[in-house]
Amino acid sequence: SPEKERLVSSVSPHGYGSSDSKQEEEALRRKLKYFFMSPCDKFHAKGRKPFKLGLQLLKIIIVTVQLVLFGLSNQMVVTFKEENTMSFKHIFLKDYDEGSDDTLAVYTQSDVYEHIFYAVDQYLMLPETTVGRYAYVYGVGVNGSALSLCQQYYKKGSIDPANDTFNIDPHVIADCVGVNPLSVPRAPFGSDYKNFTLKFHKLINVTIQFHLKAINIQTIINNEIPDCYTFFITIVLDNKAHSGKVRISLENQAFIKECKDPSVSGHGEIDNYTRVTFDVVVVIVCILSLVLCGRSILRGIILQAEFVEFFKTNLGRKVSWDERMEFINGWYILLIISDVLTVIGSIIKIGIESKNLSSYDECGILLGTSTLLVWVGVIRYLSFFQKYNILIVTLRAAFPNVIRFCSCVAVIYLGYCFCGWIVLGPYHVKFRSLSMVSECLFSLINGDDMFVTFSEMQESSTLVWVFSQVYLYTFISLFIYMVLSLFIALITGAYETIKHQTQEPYHITDLHAFIAECTDTPSSGMYRGLETSPCSFFCCCDRWVRGHRSRLKVEVKARFRIHPPAPNLFSVCRSEGVRRV
Repeated sequence: SPEKERLVSSVSPHGYGSSDSKQEEEALRRKLKYFFMSPCDKFHAKGRKPFKLGLQLLKIIIVTVQLVLFGLSNQMVVTFKEENTMSFKHIFLKDYDEGSDDTLAVYTQSDVYEHIFYAVDQYLMLPETTVGRYAYVYGVGVNGSALSLCQQYYKKGSIDPANDTFNIDPHVIADCVGVNPLSVPRAPFGSDYKNFTLKFHKLINVTIQFHLKAINIQTIINNEIPDCYTFFITIVLDNKAHSGKVRISLENQAFIKECKDPSVSGHGEIDNYTRVTFDVVVVIVCILSLVLCGRSILRGIILQAEFVEFFKTNLGRKVSWDERMEFINGWYILLIISDVLTVIGSIIKIGIESKNLSSYDECGILLGTSTLLVWVGVIRYLSFFQKYNILIVTLRAAFPNVIRFCSCVAVIYLGYCFCGWIVLGPYHVKFRSLSMVSECLFSLINGDDMFVTFSEMQESSTLVWVFSQVYLYTFISLFIYMVLSLFIALITGAYETIKHQTQEPYHITDLHAFIAECTDTPSSGMYRGLETSPCSFFCCCDRWVRGHRSRLKVEVKARFRIHPPAPNLFSVCRSEGVRRV
């Protein structure tokens, strides 16, 4: 190619110092060629075992095993919480039926009182009625009680629909009464809460709050020590709409802590120590991987600086940013992010297993994301084979156009989201919130629930119904038949471009043209004595400093000596002068 011929002609051995500069050029070429080699070629070049590759394979195995173990434990935690929440709904909510969470409501004052008294009575008779083993928690309610029954209402509220007048003070007042369970179940419970009077004309909501304790013993299946749970239960009768419909809901928050005196026959405690030890091993391996990947990135930066300085000094030209970025391996950055997430997630997991933390969700997100990145990093090693490299090359070629295309599409998509939320929200269950609108529209793009989306539209307003038909038809036609087709065409076009490039000559950058002059094969033995990189971070910094000092000496001597111009553009040393380190 012209670039290659130009670089070849620029290094013809003429003038002073041509022999020394030629050796330096060849040494730099070997460094660059060795830097961009695959692990297999590096093994043939220097005989060094691919320790980093082996470490990454080991990390994939242990990180995946760690995630599976955590997933089994987390699944039991989530299942235990969900099953207890369902049990609480059946116990404390009158006439509760599965699937009626969004529709459970009462419409008369007597029904409101019945549901309140039913929940409190069930709480007081809990040891007699429930199948599970629960314990009361005292001192968490008002005035040191176990259960708090509260109503919130406006400070002043006078509504007269007959005269179309109202007088409301929006300040909220809370009125609460405490209830304590007695030691004798059949003893009179006390009638304080029975005399609780609700101010319906200005009532906002009624809340019943109490705590219960339980122990999750099913973790013994995985040879884990059982956890002690404290459930924070809140029953809400919501009347803030003042529409005549009082919605009823139950919320449950679980907090996990270590039991005071665990006693498990067998090897439960030993297995717990084994899992903690395994997590420590994962942390050590990830830290080692982090150091090695960071060292490789640092090597690339130093070699980039040497190459840029060489081109600037000998050719008087700058290296483009595209060529500079080739020295920064994005896969190493991906692995570093994965290692950081794994280390943080493993530390949280150790805290969970030692019963000092209960952040299961945060730990799951960190470990899941890190495992995803680790497995994505495997593609780097597959990309060394030409037939397996088509996915990465195609995505890399199509990525800029895809980003620009998605930016334009996102504007139209957001417009449809806001419009659907505002106009159709009151009449369609799938458009009640902005997030639900986005989920509904995205599912329509994939062809899901089209008929259901059309049929669930209420016809109470003819104008809104007509608007909904126009809205849905235009969105589906635009995004399925145009936007989605253009998106696929971008990927297909990038694939066709890559396929033609493998058959036709393509542009070679100055960097690769310079490296192509090195004809030494990995098995030639020419790389055995090549010092390509430091053994450690500090050695690397020391070599970088010494190299810059040597180049500074060359520039100082060249400034105060008179020497003939060198025809060789890659040579800056005189025949009797200083050699660059």
